Amino acid sequence: MCLKPQHYEDILRDQPDIGWFEVHAENYLGAGGAPLHYLETIRERYPLSIHGVGLSIGSADGLDTNHLERVAKLVERFEPESFSEHLAWSTHDNHFYSDLLPVPYNQHTEDLVCNHIDQVQTRLRRPMLLENPANYLELNDTVTSESNFINNVVQRTGCGLLLDVNNVYVSARNCHYNALDYMKSLPLQSVGEIHLAGHAVDDSIPDEALLIDAHDRAVSTAVWKLYDQLIQLTGARPTLIEWDTNIPAWQVLLNEMVKADLLLNQPPARLAHATEN
Repeated sequence: MCLKPQHYEDILRDQPDIGWFEVHAENYLGAGGAPLHYLETIRERYPLSIHGVGLSIGSADGLDTNHLERVAKLVERFEPESFSEHLAWSTHDNHFYSDLLPVPYNQHTEDLVCNHIDQVQTRLRRPMLLENPANYLELNDTVTSESNFINNVVQRTGCGLLLDVNNVYVSARNCHYNALDYMKSLPLQSVGEIHLAGHAVDDSIPDEALLIDAHDRAVSTAVWKLYDQLIQLTGARPTLIEWDTNIPAWQVLLNEMVKADLLLNQPPARLAHATEN
């Protein structure tokens, strides 16, 4: 479950039967204050996953070593089960952008991303998970497929894969390819975590609706179906419900978690049969 300040008190009061919580690293890089106090208290009861949003793995300028050091100190302090970041960039010429921006898939970018992942893994002294992006367009400098790019990066660096199913669905719809075929072409043996989220639809241009990875609503029926297909291929994997804006009541998030648990706890025979097919 994605941990949000709106739910700190609910969690500490109810102590729900939840396997783990995930936090965004950049929300907890301060020296003290209420967020770190609550996180320490919740960490005493639950395992954590730390998800970075600001390392800018795909940046042409190189990693911000000061930011990496702060993230490393956070990881050392809370000892999460995993650390993850995005296949994207968000910094350039000392400017930070609020969006996770796409990278072209070519040899130069592959070398750049692999070098940055090696730096992160060396400093954290652990493998990281790399998250597949949500795509809204295709870049002219791209010369290979996204799945081929990710396979190469995973093989070269030894990192794992954070497979965001909503990102898969959004990208497939926006760029007109088959979502399930895309997932099957990824290094599924390296999936260490799965994300689920809701998406918005921008239909301002007739007949050219664009899906937006909004994280502001419940997971769609289509994404639940794709998730079901994924875990038939991979078996159960740690799964997170992301909901970052328009934060709902705690019970709403719990209801989403129950849906994921029902799919994760399918009979092994069904999973095995589906994998063979």
